[in-house]
Amino acid sequence: MIPKVKICGLRDAAAARLAADCGADLLGFITFPRSPSHLEPEVFRTFAGDLPPVPKVSVRVRPSLEELLADRDDFDFFQIHFPLETPEEEIAAWSKILTPAALWLAPKLPPGVPFPEHLLSLAETIFIDTYRPDKYGGTGETGDWKRFAALRERWPEKRWILAGGLNPDNVASAVRATGASWIDLKSGVESETGVKDPAKLRALFANLRDG
Repeated sequence: MIPKVKICGLRDAAAARLAADCGADLLGFITFPRSPSHLEPEVFRTFAGDLPPVPKVSVRVRPSLEELLADRDDFDFFQIHFPLETPEEEIAAWSKILTPAALWLAPKLPPGVPFPEHLLSLAETIFIDTYRPDKYGGTGETGDWKRFAALRERWPEKRWILAGGLNPDNVASAVRATGASWIDLKSGVESETGVKDPAKLRALFANLRDG
C-alpha cells in the first residue's frame, strides 16, 4: 500500500501546487522562526486562497496558546515539536484547543528514552523525526527505523508518521522496513533549502508506486 505523503517546508502557492500535482496528500508549512524554511503566518494567509484543496499542516515548536488560537482556522492539522520536559498540562491545553484529531505530537525523543505513553490520549497522530539535541526535526538525517516500527506495532491504534532523511532513493526501503503508512519529506525533495525540486518529487512518487 502506498503511504500518505506530507511534503513539508513549503513557502508559496506554486510549490504547494507542484507538490499536490505530483501526489502529496498533505502540505506542510513551518512557522518556527529558527527554521531555514520559516514562513510567517501573515505571509501564509496572503496566498492561502490560492492553495490546492489538500489538507494543510502548521508546523510549530512549543507554541503559545495565543499562537494556536490565532492559527486554528487556517490549518487542518498542527504538528507540534516539543522537549520531553514540557509539562503535561501544557500539552493537554494544545489538545483541548485543537482537538486530538487535529493535533500531531512530535516529542523530541532521545535514543534509549522510553516513549511517553501518558501523551497518547492527547493526540491521534504521533510524528517521529530523527533526534538531534540541537534541533527540532528537519535534520535531513535518517532516523531509527527499527524503533519506529516497534512503536507503530505496540500502539497500532495511533497514526504514526515517519520523518527524517527520507528521499526518493530510500523511501521505498523505509516504508518496507517500518510499515509506515504516513511519511514526511522536506529536504529530500529539495534542490536547495526551501526550493522543491520537480524531478525529485516525481521520482519520489514513482518509487513509492513501484515499491
